[in-house]
Amino acid sequence: MNNYQPPDAAASPRFCNMGNFMRLPRKETSEGLDFAVIGIPFDTGSSFRTGSRFGPNSIRKISAMIKPNNAVLHINVLKNLLGADLGDAPITPGYINESYQAIEKSISDIILYNTYPLILGGDHSITLGVLRALAKKYGKLSLIHFDSHFDLCMDVFGQKFNHGTPFRRALEEGLIDPNHSVQIGQRGSSYYPDEFEMAENLGFKVISATELHSMEPEDLLKIITERVQDTKAFCTFDIDFVDPAYAPGTGTPEVGGFTSYEALEFVRCLKNVNLVGNDIVEVAPDYDCSEITAYLAANLAFEFISMLAVKKSY
Repeated sequence: MNNYQPPDAAASPRFCNMGNFMRLPRKETSEGLDFAVIGIPFDTGSSFRTGSRFGPNSIRKISAMIKPNNAVLHINVLKNLLGADLGDAPITPGYINESYQAIEKSISDIILYNTYPLILGGDHSITLGVLRALAKKYGKLSLIHFDSHFDLCMDVFGQKFNHGTPFRRALEEGLIDPNHSVQIGQRGSSYYPDEFEMAENLGFKVISATELHSMEPEDLLKIITERVQDTKAFCTFDIDFVDPAYAPGTGTPEVGGFTSYEALEFVRCLKNVNLVGNDIVEVAPDYDCSEITAYLAANLAFEFISMLAVKKSY
């Protein structure tokens, strides 16, 4: 008789595969699923406070609070959707290129069956590996980027791969189309006076936090819809888009952000966008207070699932 044994910590980090999102079943493959939740517990790309490797676990843990009915979108998200938690990508702590290979393979395995990947990070460097997999299947993507930072640095500490560089690399590798992409919520002090102009010169539509604070969700919906049109899009949501008063558990917080309510409202603006996946990144539970950051991230994930359910109900 072969007894089950815990994974060898030399092969699988101890912080991987410790729970399921919304208490969904754990599956080994995405075959037959409408959506699959996958964690990418990697934070070696962080430039200040680390700890987002524990983000997927913290989000999954508090997601047990979420019920299946979305009262705003008037839908039971699991009535017509089949979803599961596929655990975590087998990243290698401390080795970003090897982890990128693992991320790309994990996402490729999910989308092989046309399943929607809902990704829990991890720092923002992980998104490059995700985009590499998606672009191989779908071609150049539109990017909808909620963040307090642009993440368009040429390098950080002399390194090309970092949580401040993923979208510069994605542009260079032809993974995203800036002319159909939008960056939303950027703010705060910076080392360079022309960061906003730099992003716009690269082709992105930029909606700064200052601009967004004076807008209604319907205004944002109009801009995103006109920008993305009917292209295939990926949404990446850095939790530091939200003000640290509402989401303190993150590595590089910026004041002057948005409430948790506003974040949910803005995400719902994507209900008619042709999304092929999304991620929620930079949740660092060591800096969280009463799990409010993780719970917001879990609810944002629930909104993405809800929008899938609405589309399938048509």
